[in-house]
This record gives sequence, structure tokens and C-alpha cells, in this order.
Amino acid sequence: MIAIVDYGRGNLHSVTSALNSVGEDVTIASTPDDLESASRIVLPGVGAFPAGMNRLHKSGLVESLEEQVRGKGKPFLGICLGMQFLATASLEGTKTQGLGWIDATVQELPALKHGLKLPHIGWNETLTDDGSALFAGMGFNPTLYYVHSYAVTMNSEEGAVAAWCDYGNPFIAALLFDNIAATQFHPEKSQSLGLKFLTNWAKWTP
Repeated sequence: MIAIVDYGRGNLHSVTSALNSVGEDVTIASTPDDLESASRIVLPGVGAFPAGMNRLHKSGLVESLEEQVRGKGKPFLGICLGMQFLATASLEGTKTQGLGWIDATVQELPALKHGLKLPHIGWNETLTDDGSALFAGMGFNPTLYYVHSYAVTMNSEEGAVAAWCDYGNPFIAALLFDNIAATQFHPEKSQSLGLKFLTNWAKWTP
């Protein structure tokens, strides 16, 4: 059973539908008990980091996520804002502390200085790690769907980067370390390639 964390800031319907369409059983997790009974965990997210992190704390699930993911090693997937939450901190608006699962900072894309609009919305080629099981069968540099103005910048642990994208400058499109996967792109909105990614993740054994 895959638990999708409900803290009021995630695109629960789209993520649920996508996982159901690849044959996965899904439950919406709003309590620690929901995470305890799950075999895998998805943390989706849209919107601003400070408000999202505040809602995540108010949900009472931060400690449970730490226990289930970092403690028990359950496979985890963070999507968009859910990926950014893994960082040490975000500079979006007021500097806000993240979960701190990886030594990184969330910063605004430098798109405006290149004459590009923010947020970055649309389909973009994504340079993936050919050896990653999560991108198996997705072809060379798959085109995936993005909606964001901020991205994760690594302070260390560069080996955790699993994919890159370019929007004026390169930015990290995916992370993979330990039992944790995370994407800046939205697999649930990336049509057949996104569904293939979710299939791979659901079968992934860290």
C-alpha cells in the first residue's frame, strides 16, 4: 500500500489517479497510523515553501515521516515541493528550515536574467542517469512536465543528483539517495513517461 501524505498542499487527486492507473493501491495519509501501515510513501506538493512547510508541521506528520522513511527505510518519493522539503532550508520569501534530509538549499531559478518567465511551466528535456532503475525504459533524455520557480541547489552530496534540466541555467530535476527519490518534474502530469517513472519507483528496491 502506497501512502500519499495529505497536509493540504498536495495534488492528491492527480497523484492518486496516476498510481492507480499503473496498478498500485493507494491510501491518503493524514495521521501517523496511516504512514505506519504503508509500505511506500509519497509526499506531493504545490505552492510556496514556507506555507507548505508550516502546513506539514501542523499536520503532525513530520516526526512520523522521519521515523518511517529515515528510521525504517520505507521507499519514499517527493514530488515538486515535496522534493524541495528535503533540503536544509529554502530562500523562498522568508528563509525557512526544511526537513534537512539532504545538505541543500532551495533557491529561485535565475531565469529572469536570461529573459525567461517564472514560473517555469511546461515540457522540458530531462538529462537522466542512464544507470538509474527509476528512469529505465524512458528513453534518452525524456521530456517531462514542470511547474515551479524554485529548485534545489546542492551544498554537498552531489552524488545524490539523478537528473538535470535546463531553464536558462541547469537545475536539479531529480534526487536519488538511500531509500529516497524525489523529482522536480511532475510524473503524474508527464503522461506515459511519468507513468513509467511511477511504475519503476513502485517496483524499486533501494
